[in-house]
Amino acid sequence: MVALFITLLFSSGLGFYNHTVVLQALVLERGFSVTMASTAVSIFFLCSGLIGLQVAASLEKHDIRLVICTGAVLASASLFSIGLVTQEWQVFLAYAVFGVGFAASGLLPATTLVTRWFEERRAIALSVASTGLSVGGIVVTPASALLLEQLGLTFSTRLFALVYLLGTVPLTLIILRSYPGDIGLQIDGGIEDADNHWVPSGTDYRDAIREKYFWGLSISYLFLMLAQVGGIAHQFGLLSEKLEPELAVAALSVIPAASILGRLAGGVFVDRFGTGIFSLVMMLLQFIALLSLGLADSIPVFLISLALFGITIGNLLMLQPLLIAEVYGQISYSRIYGLSNLLTTFGVALGPFLLGYIYSSDSSYVHAYVIASLAGLAGFIIYLTVKHLTDKSSQQKE
Repeated sequence: MVALFITLLFSSGLGFYNHTVVLQALVLERGFSVTMASTAVSIFFLCSGLIGLQVAASLEKHDIRLVICTGAVLASASLFSIGLVTQEWQVFLAYAVFGVGFAASGLLPATTLVTRWFEERRAIALSVASTGLSVGGIVVTPASALLLEQLGLTFSTRLFALVYLLGTVPLTLIILRSYPGDIGLQIDGGIEDADNHWVPSGTDYRDAIREKYFWGLSISYLFLMLAQVGGIAHQFGLLSEKLEPELAVAALSVIPAASILGRLAGGVFVDRFGTGIFSLVMMLLQFIALLSLGLADSIPVFLISLALFGITIGNLLMLQPLLIAEVYGQISYSRIYGLSNLLTTFGVALGPFLLGYIYSSDSSYVHAYVIASLAGLAGFIIYLTVKHLTDKSSQQKE
């Protein structure tokens, strides 16, 4: 778990939270519009989701170290190239390649590993490993903002590229293994046969994608991630609008810090009491936090709203793979999660663009964050509905 924690710290610190400060640098240093820069971030997430299906297939066929290291090299090369862009098509191409590299070296292979290694204490294991996401936001994003301000886009992105490579590849090669059996271990809490070999459990891919729960969860997350990623991508712009420059940079740590505490607490809660009510609470809380961020007219309320948003980010990112693993098991996890993630990606890709477009229309983030909150509310209603229908159907069968 420590190795996954560290690799996610760098991959997601530079490939998820860091978009907000790089976006600002592209606007201020290179003269690109907010809408154009937001579109590049949307392309990143769209390509990440589209390639996710191929990454999922590769994870089932190849050593996971090969997949992650290949992705890290692509991500590093694209980060380097972002510092050299002068035209819009170059930005779009760099972000497209970045999305491919991130998909192969980020959350998809990490959650696949957790699912393969843990059965009984999966929620806690996933919360610990994925906390690297939020620590990356605390460590990487404020440092990146300062580097970009003092050293400029070209030099900073070269440093980002080097850090991405060194932060992911060595630990992956030395520590990570595709299955517990590769080093003579057994899955935690898994079922073994008479010869003490692990017996994978779960639902076949073709059966899973015929279920209404799968589609309801995936479409729900499309709206939830539209709201979440749109809010994250424009976080620094919102902070700059609401706060003084020095306080805005400091406030970049509020969301990832709250995400860490929320995810660790959430992992313990889910491990003891299950995912049902907790998932719905996090979805509803995201709606409230985003709405409050858009409408807040005082610094204390704004900072509290940032913290609430951070709590939901950490847990909602953890809950999607956890819900899929809980319902569908290990047999086809990477492919099932890959397809769900692809559907979700359309919301992820639309979020930064939509908020950027709304901001460009009135030069204020108020309406942008209100719209984001409503998207999150739609995700809550969809999941509540499909969960109710699925639970009712299960009761009738019993």
